[in-house]
Amino acid sequence: MPGNATLSVDGQTYELPTLVGSEGEKAIDISKLRDRSGYITYDPGLGNTGMCKSSITYIDGDKGILRYRGIPIEQFANHPNFIEVAWLLINGRLPQPEELAGFSAKLTANAPLHEAMRHHFEGFPVNAPPMAVVSAMISTLACFHHQFLTIEDDAHFEELAARLISKVRTIAAYAYKRSQGRPFIYPDPRLRYCANFLHMMFSMPYDQYLVDPDIEDALNLIFILHADHEQNCSTTTVRVVGSSKANLFASCAAGVSALWGPLHGGANVEVMEMLDKIHKGGVTPEAYLAQAKDKSNPARLMGFGHRVYKNYDPRAKLLQQACERVFAKLKRKDPLLDIARKLEELALKDPYFVDRKLYPNVDFYSGLIFRAIGIPTEMFTVMFVIGRLPGWIAQWKEQHDMESGKIVRPRQVYTGKTINDFVPMEQRIKA
Repeated sequence: MPGNATLSVDGQTYELPTLVGSEGEKAIDISKLRDRSGYITYDPGLGNTGMCKSSITYIDGDKGILRYRGIPIEQFANHPNFIEVAWLLINGRLPQPEELAGFSAKLTANAPLHEAMRHHFEGFPVNAPPMAVVSAMISTLACFHHQFLTIEDDAHFEELAARLISKVRTIAAYAYKRSQGRPFIYPDPRLRYCANFLHMMFSMPYDQYLVDPDIEDALNLIFILHADHEQNCSTTTVRVVGSSKANLFASCAAGVSALWGPLHGGANVEVMEMLDKIHKGGVTPEAYLAQAKDKSNPARLMGFGHRVYKNYDPRAKLLQQACERVFAKLKRKDPLLDIARKLEELALKDPYFVDRKLYPNVDFYSGLIFRAIGIPTEMFTVMFVIGRLPGWIAQWKEQHDMESGKIVRPRQVYTGKTINDFVPMEQRIKA
């Protein structure tokens, strides 16, 4: 039960209320600490700071648990439906059949981009980073859909959510087509969400890409597994920007920029680069693990370990199984997959990695599936954006609906000079 914590500092004692979450997570409420004591807490990286209360996603990193709205992530694997999960995250419950059908119809209707917006892609260099294009074009959506810069009610918000979730895949596919110098392919209203995205990515005029149902399921699963992950860097960015009452377009564009960082959304790219380096260098998995354990060697075992999970990432287990199904269906061999299998087998038996709780994470197999489907490495993080967007929308809405929502404004511990007088230009003489 909630109670109080006692803090003693400078001879004074302060009673601080405690909070207990629905899964037993404990927190000390320090929201009035500075007013009462003059002290703030110091927590670089905010790894021990809870900035919000949320009912969307629950993670237990020690036990390897991930749940969306209380539903274990494993329960979405047999019949993966990304749009159903998106609805769940945003609305807090599973949809009724008519609700899912209605939301899907909105996605279909909103898949095309305004033709004027379509021409914006031509202003980007052909070799422009796809993440830069996606972030810019999500911001540009605000110019073409400014009726959603303020939200009137839940029905209005659902229209906005449908536009964003639908159009982001069109933006992503157009960014890829632009980088290849190939013609843009319009969305096909007869196709479902993931199949339509693959159609826009890989079809050519008079040569439509036929989507295999198993590949469609694999992509649905990847998007589901990336849909939300509690208060990670990009989600926190969306909340921080949204706390200023910035619109959803601006907030999600900021989330894209945060996800662009190699320490966040770019991890599966680093996994593929590692596997490719091992393959081309003729290094055995055994030898590479020995290098990774050598602190004087720059080699690192990418795709293992996680900031939160100190157990096997539950998403990685599902992706490992999906990876095997995809390669079996395509009847394709990939030396990088063989290397990945061996690295995992060896690392899970090696005390060095086991003692440090370094288990495969979601990035270890996702890149291999993308590669098998034909998605190039430079598009991997863009795929992450498509999957994570429903989570960002749900988190933004949760914060937006809070009556007591405050703008995020952290404090700091200042370490600069106390007084430093201005010196006129003529008196500034280099020593």
